[in-house]
Amino acid sequence: MGHHILFLGAFLLTLLVMVALALGGKSRAGSGQDFSLSGRKAGSWHVSGAITGTLVGGASTIGTVQLAFLYGLSAWWFTLGAGLACLFLGLFLAVPLRRGQVETIPQFIARYHGERARVVASLFSALGMFVQIVAQLLACGAILAVLFQLSLFWSALISTGLVALFTLSGGMKGAGLLGLVKLLLLYLTMFSAGILAYRLSGGWAELRSFYPAAPWFSLFGYGVREGISDLVSMLVGMISTQTYLQAVFSARDTTAARGGALLSAALIPPLGLFGVLVGLYMRQVNPELESALALPTFILDQLPTVFAGVAFAALLIAAVGTASGLALGVATTLKVDIIDRYRIASSDDLPLMRMVTLAVVLLAFVLLLFNLGSAIMHWSFLSMGLRGATLCLPLLFAVFLAERTSARAGVLSICLAPSVVIVCGLFGLETVPPLYSGLGVSLMILVAGVVLKRLWPERLQ
Repeated sequence: MGHHILFLGAFLLTLLVMVALALGGKSRAGSGQDFSLSGRKAGSWHVSGAITGTLVGGASTIGTVQLAFLYGLSAWWFTLGAGLACLFLGLFLAVPLRRGQVETIPQFIARYHGERARVVASLFSALGMFVQIVAQLLACGAILAVLFQLSLFWSALISTGLVALFTLSGGMKGAGLLGLVKLLLLYLTMFSAGILAYRLSGGWAELRSFYPAAPWFSLFGYGVREGISDLVSMLVGMISTQTYLQAVFSARDTTAARGGALLSAALIPPLGLFGVLVGLYMRQVNPELESALALPTFILDQLPTVFAGVAFAALLIAAVGTASGLALGVATTLKVDIIDRYRIASSDDLPLMRMVTLAVVLLAFVLLLFNLGSAIMHWSFLSMGLRGATLCLPLLFAVFLAERTSARAGVLSICLAPSVVIVCGLFGLETVPPLYSGLGVSLMILVAGVVLKRLWPERLQ
């Protein structure tokens, strides 16, 4: 009984500290940009905190351990891909995007592809992020349900309340601070679990004798095509998600923007390696275990009770932080690119920004209540497909080719590419992943636009 009290006390105390940190990042009244972009005053560490706070969630921890339990080292692709994506962001995109002085990706794209592309890009990308919010709420609810035997309604309600609290209290400023603390707790959890698992397994020699080199110690253990696909998906997803680039937009200058992305590139990949060690150990000692329970079971069985309570709170906050960051990204996109086009400008933007954010979170809760878990998993390709096909290549063409791009081609790409993703999903045309189909269509249109503009510039004015 005492162990349960210690666990619960550590769990609740950690949550309360996180809530206090979120409330401590309140935005100034009336300042919508302070809410969405931290007043463009974020330093490198806060930029990194905002990126990792959303990017490092259940997939980087529970999901990585689960895949390592099933396939070994190839489970590292998610966090390795995330790190490489942040490296690409820091080296090539952070400076031009921060110089753009914009709030959203469609706002930047519109400078080169025209205003007609902006609304369509905003709607498709917001829908893609929204699907992920619902999925993260499901993850939060699952953690609470397992720990406290709560019903779906109550676990969903508490999860939604936490997401709303963290998002509405501090916006991007709160997301940066909370992300840093969350990353610290996750590092402490995964580092301790990984080192302990390595020792309990008998070290490298014992692992090598227990597992054959292929597939367990290969990055392509579950297939070369699948590994490359995961890497491409991470690169595309990073470039195409408002939440990650919003952290760059919030930087105080280009140096902070680049530094924050590069810090994230260095910090994220090691988390996956610690998770791989836990997954290999759990399969070594309990191969019949349900793979999704590998990390929670290890934490409960092997870590001290108080530490286990802190670790579970960190895992819950990881999912909450991801959902919170995505909700802020959806709200910023809708408010800046859609709502502001049809209303008189006002300096008192903060109440409206919070209303839109709350509406996004509540709508996700409503969908969750209809128990759409299976439908969301079935349509999960929409999240990456819609964001990636809509924004990735138009953004890259805008950054690297600027005025040499064709506005007409940009509009056509932004309208047709995500439509191809939807059609492929609806009719089961998945010989090629829907994301790749959308990217292929987008690339052909944009390249044709550049060529035609060079050959017949007067016809594309």
